[in-house]
Amino acid sequence: MSNATEAPILVMGAMDVETDYIIGKMTDVKQRMIGKWSFASGLFEGRPLVVCRTEWGVANASACTALAMEAYHPCAVISQGTSGAHDPELLNYDIVIGKKTVNTSAWKSHFEPQGSVDDPTNIEAIGVFAYDKHAGKFTQEVYHYASKRLLAAARKAEPTYTRGHVVEGTIGTCDTWNCQVDRVLFLHKFFESSVEDMESDAVAQICQTYDVPFLAIRIVSNSVFEGDQDWDLRVGPVCQEFVLNVIRNIEL
Repeated sequence: MSNATEAPILVMGAMDVETDYIIGKMTDVKQRMIGKWSFASGLFEGRPLVVCRTEWGVANASACTALAMEAYHPCAVISQGTSGAHDPELLNYDIVIGKKTVNTSAWKSHFEPQGSVDDPTNIEAIGVFAYDKHAGKFTQEVYHYASKRLLAAARKAEPTYTRGHVVEGTIGTCDTWNCQVDRVLFLHKFFESSVEDMESDAVAQICQTYDVPFLAIRIVSNSVFEGDQDWDLRVGPVCQEFVLNVIRNIEL
Protein backbone atom coordinates (compact mmCIF):
# COMPACT_ATOMS: atom_id res chain seq x y z
CA MET A 1 0.00 0.00 0.00
CA SER A 2 1.43 3.39 -0.99
CA ASN A 3 1.85 6.07 1.65
CA ALA A 4 3.48 9.44 2.12
CA THR A 5 6.61 7.96 3.72
CA GLU A 6 7.67 6.33 0.45
CA ALA A 7 10.10 7.94 -1.93
CA PRO A 8 8.15 9.94 -4.50
CA ILE A 9 7.81 9.48 -8.23
CA LEU A 10 9.16 12.55 -10.03
CA VAL A 11 7.18 13.80 -13.04
CA MET A 12 8.77 16.43 -15.26
CA GLY A 13 7.34 18.81 -17.85
CA ALA A 14 8.67 21.99 -19.40
CA MET A 15 5.56 24.19 -19.24
CA ASP A 16 2.43 24.74 -17.16
CA VAL A 17 0.37 23.05 -19.87
CA GLU A 18 2.54 19.95 -19.30
CA THR A 19 2.34 19.97 -15.50
CA ASP A 20 -0.78 21.75 -14.18
CA TYR A 21 -3.23 18.92 -14.90
CA ILE A 22 -1.29 16.46 -12.75
CA ILE A 23 -0.83 18.99 -9.95
CA GLY A 24 -4.58 19.58 -10.01
CA LYS A 25 -5.16 15.88 -9.34
CA MET A 26 -2.85 15.82 -6.30
CA THR A 27 -3.74 16.40 -2.64
CA ASP A 28 -1.70 17.99 0.16
CA VAL A 29 0.22 19.98 -2.45
CA LYS A 30 3.24 21.96 -1.29
CA GLN A 31 4.88 24.40 -3.72
CA ARG A 32 8.59 25.05 -3.57
CA MET A 33 11.21 26.91 -5.58
CA ILE A 34 14.70 25.43 -5.86
CA GLY A 35 16.85 27.97 -7.61
CA LYS A 36 14.58 29.39 -10.31
CA TRP A 37 12.63 26.17 -10.91
CA SER A 38 9.25 25.27 -9.40
CA PHE A 39 8.40 21.98 -7.72
CA ALA A 40 5.07 20.73 -6.38
CA SER A 41 4.98 17.78 -3.98
CA GLY A 42 1.92 15.94 -2.76
CA LEU A 43 -0.09 12.75 -3.06
CA PHE A 44 -1.87 11.15 -5.99
CA GLU A 45 -4.27 8.48 -4.78
CA GLY A 46 -2.03 7.99 -1.76
CA ARG A 47 1.20 7.77 -3.74
CA PRO A 48 3.80 10.52 -3.24
CA LEU A 49 4.51 12.59 -6.34
CA VAL A 50 6.77 15.51 -7.13
CA VAL A 51 6.02 17.52 -10.25
CA CYS A 52 8.75 19.75 -11.66
CA ARG A 53 8.35 22.44 -14.31
CA THR A 54 11.74 22.30 -15.97
CA GLU A 55 11.33 25.16 -18.48
CA TRP A 56 12.56 24.48 -22.03
CA GLY A 57 15.80 22.89 -23.04
CA VAL A 58 18.51 20.39 -22.26
CA ALA A 59 20.39 22.48 -19.70
CA ASN A 60 17.26 23.34 -17.70
CA ALA A 61 16.04 19.74 -17.72
CA SER A 62 19.43 18.44 -16.55
CA ALA A 63 19.67 21.01 -13.75
CA CYS A 64 16.13 20.31 -12.50
CA THR A 65 16.70 16.57 -12.48
CA ALA A 66 19.92 16.83 -10.48
CA LEU A 67 18.32 19.24 -8.00
CA ALA A 68 15.33 16.92 -7.58
CA MET A 69 17.60 13.94 -6.98
CA GLU A 70 19.27 15.72 -4.07
CA ALA A 71 16.12 17.32 -2.66
CA TYR A 72 13.54 14.53 -3.04
CA HIS A 73 15.43 11.27 -3.71
CA PRO A 74 12.77 9.98 -6.14
CA CYS A 75 12.24 6.27 -6.71
CA ALA A 76 11.41 6.79 -10.40
CA VAL A 77 11.30 9.61 -12.96
CA ILE A 78 8.90 10.25 -15.85
CA SER A 79 9.70 12.94 -18.43
CA GLN A 80 6.52 13.78 -20.33
CA GLY A 81 4.84 16.40 -22.46
CA THR A 82 4.42 17.60 -26.03
CA SER A 83 6.60 16.67 -29.01
CA GLY A 84 6.97 17.00 -32.76
CA ALA A 85 6.61 13.92 -34.95
CA HIS A 86 9.64 12.41 -36.69
CA ASP A 87 7.76 9.33 -37.80
CA PRO A 88 5.46 10.18 -40.76
CA GLU A 89 2.89 7.70 -39.46
CA LEU A 90 2.31 9.62 -36.22
CA LEU A 91 -0.48 12.19 -35.87
CA ASN A 92 -1.51 14.69 -33.21
CA TYR A 93 -2.69 12.98 -29.99
CA ASP A 94 -0.65 9.84 -30.72
CA ILE A 95 1.52 8.90 -27.74
CA VAL A 96 5.07 7.57 -27.85
CA ILE A 97 6.32 5.47 -24.95
CA GLY A 98 10.07 5.89 -25.07
CA LYS A 99 11.82 2.53 -25.08
CA LYS A 100 14.95 4.65 -25.47
CA THR A 101 16.00 8.28 -25.79
CA VAL A 102 18.82 9.89 -27.77
CA ASN A 103 20.44 13.32 -28.03
CA THR A 104 20.04 14.07 -31.74
CA SER A 105 22.60 16.88 -31.62
CA ALA A 106 25.35 14.65 -30.17
CA TRP A 107 27.25 13.67 -33.29
CA LYS A 108 30.64 14.05 -34.96
CA SER A 109 31.03 15.16 -38.54
CA HIS A 110 33.87 13.59 -40.52
CA PHE A 111 36.57 15.70 -42.14
CA GLU A 112 35.90 17.25 -45.50
CA PRO A 113 38.31 19.81 -47.02
CA GLN A 114 37.20 23.33 -47.83
CA GLY A 115 35.21 23.49 -51.03
CA SER A 116 33.91 19.94 -50.77
CA VAL A 117 30.25 19.25 -51.41
CA ASP A 118 28.58 19.29 -47.99
CA ASP A 119 27.22 15.87 -47.06
CA PRO A 120 24.91 16.17 -44.01
CA THR A 121 24.84 12.39 -43.66
CA ASN A 122 28.62 12.14 -43.17
CA ILE A 123 28.32 11.96 -39.40
CA GLU A 124 28.37 9.43 -36.60
CA ALA A 125 26.39 9.44 -33.36
CA ILE A 126 28.68 9.92 -30.36
CA GLY A 127 26.17 10.31 -27.53
CA VAL A 128 26.62 11.99 -24.14
CA PHE A 129 28.38 11.10 -20.90
CA ALA A 130 26.58 9.56 -17.93
CA TYR A 131 27.85 7.63 -14.94
CA ASP A 132 27.86 3.86 -15.44
CA LYS A 133 27.64 2.08 -12.09
CA HIS A 134 28.98 -1.15 -13.59
CA ALA A 135 32.03 0.55 -15.11
CA GLY A 136 32.44 2.81 -12.09
CA LYS A 137 33.00 5.88 -14.26
CA PHE A 138 31.34 8.25 -16.71
CA THR A 139 30.90 6.57 -20.08
CA GLN A 140 29.69 7.70 -23.48
CA GLU A 141 26.14 6.61 -24.24
CA VAL A 142 24.30 7.13 -27.52
CA TYR A 143 20.96 5.77 -26.28
CA HIS A 144 19.45 5.71 -22.81
CA TYR A 145 16.99 2.88 -22.22
CA ALA A 146 13.75 2.96 -20.26
CA SER A 147 13.33 1.09 -17.00
CA LYS A 148 11.74 -2.28 -17.72
CA ARG A 149 9.42 -1.88 -14.75
CA LEU A 150 8.21 1.55 -15.83
CA LEU A 151 7.85 0.34 -19.40
CA ALA A 152 5.67 -2.50 -18.15
CA ALA A 153 3.44 -0.01 -16.32
CA ALA A 154 3.05 2.04 -19.50
CA ARG A 155 2.06 -1.06 -21.44
CA LYS A 156 -0.62 -1.82 -18.86
CA ALA A 157 -1.97 1.71 -19.23
CA GLU A 158 -2.05 1.58 -23.02
CA PRO A 159 -5.61 0.13 -23.32
CA THR A 160 -7.00 3.09 -21.36
CA TYR A 161 -6.02 5.57 -24.08
CA THR A 162 -8.63 6.37 -26.71
CA ARG A 163 -7.58 9.73 -28.21
CA GLY A 164 -5.01 8.27 -30.61
CA HIS A 165 -2.50 5.47 -31.05
CA VAL A 166 0.06 4.46 -28.43
CA VAL A 167 3.37 3.22 -29.83
CA GLU A 168 6.78 2.36 -28.41
CA GLY A 169 9.71 4.14 -29.97
CA THR A 170 12.73 6.40 -29.62
CA ILE A 171 12.47 9.95 -28.32
CA GLY A 172 15.03 12.36 -29.74
CA THR A 173 16.14 15.38 -27.73
CA CYS A 174 18.02 18.56 -28.63
CA ASP A 175 17.76 22.35 -28.38
CA THR A 176 16.47 22.52 -31.94
CA TRP A 177 13.01 22.90 -33.42
CA ASN A 178 13.15 21.01 -36.72
CA CYS A 179 10.55 22.04 -39.31
CA GLN A 180 12.25 20.97 -42.57
CA VAL A 181 10.67 17.75 -43.81
CA ASP A 182 13.88 16.36 -45.31
CA ARG A 183 15.80 17.11 -42.11
CA VAL A 184 13.16 15.40 -39.98
CA LEU A 185 13.20 12.35 -42.26
CA PHE A 186 16.99 12.20 -41.99
CA LEU A 187 16.85 12.28 -38.17
CA HIS A 188 14.11 9.65 -38.19
CA LYS A 189 16.28 7.35 -40.30
CA PHE A 190 19.65 8.09 -38.66
CA PHE A 191 18.60 8.02 -34.98
CA GLU A 192 15.45 5.86 -35.34
CA SER A 193 13.60 8.72 -33.65
CA SER A 194 9.81 8.73 -33.41
CA VAL A 195 9.39 12.26 -32.03
CA GLU A 196 11.55 15.15 -30.84
CA ASP A 197 11.53 17.16 -27.64
CA MET A 198 13.99 19.34 -25.72
CA GLU A 199 14.24 17.51 -22.40
CA SER A 200 13.84 13.72 -22.22
CA ASP A 201 17.34 12.45 -23.04
CA ALA A 202 18.87 15.06 -20.74
CA VAL A 203 16.67 13.79 -17.90
CA ALA A 204 17.58 10.20 -18.79
CA GLN A 205 21.28 11.05 -18.67
CA ILE A 206 21.03 12.36 -15.11
CA CYS A 207 18.80 9.46 -14.05
CA GLN A 208 21.45 7.02 -15.25
CA THR A 209 24.08 8.96 -13.32
CA TYR A 210 21.98 8.63 -10.14
CA ASP A 211 20.85 5.07 -10.96
CA VAL A 212 17.15 5.96 -10.80
CA PRO A 213 14.56 4.26 -13.07
CA PHE A 214 13.47 6.45 -15.97
CA LEU A 215 10.74 6.59 -18.60
CA ALA A 216 9.85 9.19 -21.24
CA ILE A 217 6.30 9.59 -22.53
CA ARG A 218 5.53 12.11 -25.28
CA ILE A 219 2.36 13.09 -27.10
CA VAL A 220 2.44 14.44 -30.65
CA SER A 221 1.46 18.10 -30.79
CA ASN A 222 2.51 18.80 -34.39
CA SER A 223 3.86 17.06 -37.49
CA VAL A 224 5.72 18.60 -40.41
CA PHE A 225 4.24 15.85 -42.55
CA GLU A 226 0.84 17.50 -42.12
CA GLY A 227 2.17 20.82 -43.42
CA ASP A 228 3.09 24.00 -41.55
CA GLN A 229 0.54 23.38 -38.82
CA ASP A 230 0.26 25.13 -35.47
CA TRP A 231 1.57 23.60 -32.25
CA ASP A 232 -1.52 22.18 -30.53
CA LEU A 233 -1.08 22.65 -26.78
CA ARG A 234 -4.45 21.06 -26.05
CA VAL A 235 -2.65 17.71 -26.12
CA GLY A 236 -0.75 18.54 -22.89
CA PRO A 237 -3.45 17.60 -20.35
CA VAL A 238 -4.33 14.52 -22.43
CA CYS A 239 -0.78 13.25 -22.09
CA GLN A 240 -0.81 13.93 -18.35
CA GLU A 241 -3.97 11.87 -17.88
CA PHE A 242 -2.23 8.96 -19.60
CA VAL A 243 0.81 9.48 -17.36
CA LEU A 244 -1.44 9.24 -14.29
CA ASN A 245 -2.74 5.91 -15.58
CA VAL A 246 0.87 4.77 -15.95
CA ILE A 247 1.60 5.84 -12.38
CA ARG A 248 -1.38 3.79 -11.16
CA ASN A 249 0.29 0.71 -12.66
CA ILE A 250 3.83 1.26 -11.37
CA GLU A 251 5.07 -1.38 -8.97
CA LEU A 252 8.29 -0.38 -7.23
